[in-house]
Amino acid sequence: MAAKGKILVVDDDRLVLATVTHGLKQAGYEVVDADNGDDAILLAHQHRPDLALLDIRMEGKSGFDVAAYLRESLRVPYMFLSAFADPATVAKVAELGAVAYLVKPLDVSQIVPTVDAQFERIRAQRGAAATPPAVPAAHGADVVALAAGVLMHRYSLQRGDAMQRLQRIADAAGVGLAEQAERLVRAVEELARPGAA
Repeated sequence: MAAKGKILVVDDDRLVLATVTHGLKQAGYEVVDADNGDDAILLAHQHRPDLALLDIRMEGKSGFDVAAYLRESLRVPYMFLSAFADPATVAKVAELGAVAYLVKPLDVSQIVPTVDAQFERIRAQRGAAATPPAVPAAHGADVVALAAGVLMHRYSLQRGDAMQRLQRIADAAGVGLAEQAERLVRAVEELARPGAA
């Protein structure tokens, strides 16, 4: 059976790397893995993955460095998997245009549905013909995933609970889910600005 797609997984925690790699392989994906940013860039260039799952803070090149290379040189979408969700990190994730932001600790059963959803989007975009332009910031489903990651970290929620909470906030404010997510991410970015209280 052909793999569902090729994923680059990068994490300097070898246990996390092994666990995520194994889980994605079990879910039918071809996985290329690296435990540092330098190797990740070499492997991405060599294997041309369809999607990358990146840790943020690593020795040498960070996940942000790898993301910039993937976006600018290979046009490969990426999502971040990190234990950090401080305002500066969230702002940088949004600026880099990640398709999702998953907050550790996670188990593979939480990661696979997000990866599956992204592959559905990749297939839909390919079906729509032209290569999509690089996204400068999170939009639409991307910003919803980012906002859910913020709530997961802030309130120690599972992804499903964070999505429900985001929907409740949107309903209470009388706005759509994407608009509420945009508001939340903008607020976090504002907090990350130099001089913000």
